[in-house]
Amino acid sequence: MERHAGRIILLWGWKRALVAFVAGAFAVLGQAPYDFFAACFVSFPILVWLLDGAVADRPAGFIRRLMPAFSTGWWFGFGYFLAGLWWVGGALLVEAESFAWALPFAVVGIPLILAFFYGFAAALARLLWSDGIGRIAALAFAFGLIEWLRTFLFTGFPWNPLGFAAMPVPLFMQSVTIAGVTGMNVLAVFVFAMPALLADRRNLKLGTALAAVLVAAHAGYGYFKLSRPAQPAGRTLNVRVVQPNIDLSEKWDGRVRDRIFASMLQLSAEAPQPGAKKPDLIIWPETSVPFLFTERPDALVAIGDMLGDGQTLMAGTVRAEGESVAGADTRYYNSVVSINDKGEIVDAIDKVHLVPFGEYIPFAGLMERIGLTQLVAGPMNFSAGTDRRPLELPSGIKASAFICYEIIFPRMVAVDAASTGIIVNVTNDAWFGDTPGPYQHFRQSQVRAVENGLPVLRAANTGISGIVDPSGRVVDALAMNVRGTIDVSLPVAAIGAASPPFSRVNAFLIMLLIAVAASGLKLRQRLRAN
Repeated sequence: MERHAGRIILLWGWKRALVAFVAGAFAVLGQAPYDFFAACFVSFPILVWLLDGAVADRPAGFIRRLMPAFSTGWWFGFGYFLAGLWWVGGALLVEAESFAWALPFAVVGIPLILAFFYGFAAALARLLWSDGIGRIAALAFAFGLIEWLRTFLFTGFPWNPLGFAAMPVPLFMQSVTIAGVTGMNVLAVFVFAMPALLADRRNLKLGTALAAVLVAAHAGYGYFKLSRPAQPAGRTLNVRVVQPNIDLSEKWDGRVRDRIFASMLQLSAEAPQPGAKKPDLIIWPETSVPFLFTERPDALVAIGDMLGDGQTLMAGTVRAEGESVAGADTRYYNSVVSINDKGEIVDAIDKVHLVPFGEYIPFAGLMERIGLTQLVAGPMNFSAGTDRRPLELPSGIKASAFICYEIIFPRMVAVDAASTGIIVNVTNDAWFGDTPGPYQHFRQSQVRAVENGLPVLRAANTGISGIVDPSGRVVDALAMNVRGTIDVSLPVAAIGAASPPFSRVNAFLIMLLIAVAASGLKLRQRLRAN
């Protein structure tokens, strides 16, 4: 091991960049749908050894001294994000004749930008670098801090956080209720990087003991939580989730809108599956209604006729607002509406966190002047909603509804779900086909369920639709690219009876503890040198 580490430490130039890139790409195997977390026990020790050798070749100023570490981290991040997000380009192939030109910019450009986060993480770690376990702590703190920043800087994009590699199954997801994803990011990197100590065996016994204790606590806490009796349900909610599997090439085609809508009604009105009860709540995916209700009031009448007494439909739809509906002054919102058995819209919530270049154009005036337009095919640009609040269902249950990738933001979900009984996520991952994207998105829903101690009901156009219980276990789900429904009788805890959401304080205490350890060991090494 010492010989291999030495070779990696001494790498330079393009060879160093290539090894960093491959190590980052290999770490993606720890994410869904692969869940091969062992890959991270290879990738992160390699990163540690690369940073051991990331020193300037001659005396230089502060910035130049950190550039080798920044470059190493950047190449690691570029490999990680390219291998983990290549599927984003699929959205541009839905209307390839218009958007295929932008494919290289999406597939390569997004990872190229996100790689700067890991470049800064590596540079920060190098500032606290020391021998032995100190550098492992420095790496864990730096990546934990940067992953936290990734949740909100530049609108935020916390996709595939490193801690998810330590949570491949519900048994290993329960620790997130204590540490949050931020804390899990820190601890995951700390444990994954520990095999780097095998090279020189300094602090090896201490590192092995710490890693063993953390892994045992991680698994033990998961077993303890999953083995506890379920909390008493406040009531039972009978739910139907609809997965229509609509081809995106037809979704906004005016000639087939009636057929699409009729298909949605037909799936919703089918008799309950064997052993299931008539649904109280039916959920349709994001933008599943293929027209504006303001243009087609007859659609609400049809929904009212389809719904039985006491039934409610939650449907993803486009909502128009403005002085001239469907005119130049109209604002469009990506929304979820609640419709009662009379065909009346009784509540609605708009998407607050829009996808840049997919649902709106940042700095629209400047972008249009240089020729950039909305890159994801759709009928219009959307306006962001201004309010987050639970949807009131006639059944007396409050639901937190999140549209598409809003579910990936832990803090947003935790704040909104604190006073609700269920979390609903409607999405349209058809843009990305049968790629890792929908599986990674579904994993986010599982972790949000565990964090908040609430079930997640997920309706996706082409998949993955499913019901996740408060412990992250999949109650039922539909495969990708199938048309069908899920009928589930879901126990819903009374408001306030669910597990408390994860503690942000705990997450930052973990990060602070690791930072103090790294700083203390760095100081100790300097004092010894002097």
